[in-house]
Amino acid sequence: MRASGSTAASGHLTQFQLELGLDVRRTVQRPDTARTSLEKRTGPRATAPTEVSFGRFRLLPAHFLLLEGDKPVPLGSRALEILIILLERRGELVTKQDLTARVWPNVFVDPSNLTTHVCALRRALRDGREGNRFIINIKGRGYRFVGSVGISEREN
Repeated sequence: MRASGSTAASGHLTQFQLELGLDVRRTVQRPDTARTSLEKRTGPRATAPTEVSFGRFRLLPAHFLLLEGDKPVPLGSRALEILIILLERRGELVTKQDLTARVWPNVFVDPSNLTTHVCALRRALRDGREGNRFIINIKGRGYRFVGSVGISEREN
């Protein structure tokens, strides 16, 4: 879970939020007020996504949580942010520079940090094992989410 004072969540999820109509940062930090702000933006009868599923995994963006079945997947916040960014642009190349700029805004980090967190993400997803293939590396350029994705919505 991300600490409420973290600035990393701000701005990282914009595209995903726009596509899904959800403000993850606000929801995670203040779940009691998130529904009210969501209703203000979308209206009381609009649909709001509750989960993004792929393989045996479900991402609950409102809770900044990844589940395998019903069990939480132990995954650091940076790796989870990388997953969210890749899901935002599924099927597209996301450059290493784009990922680094969004996960570590206004901070210089060694390129190995990105590699480390992508490795942790792949390990948690068992990517490349048991028939799972979610993330591919475009050597020297970046990463692409290639798994099939389902988006579930709910009525407000």
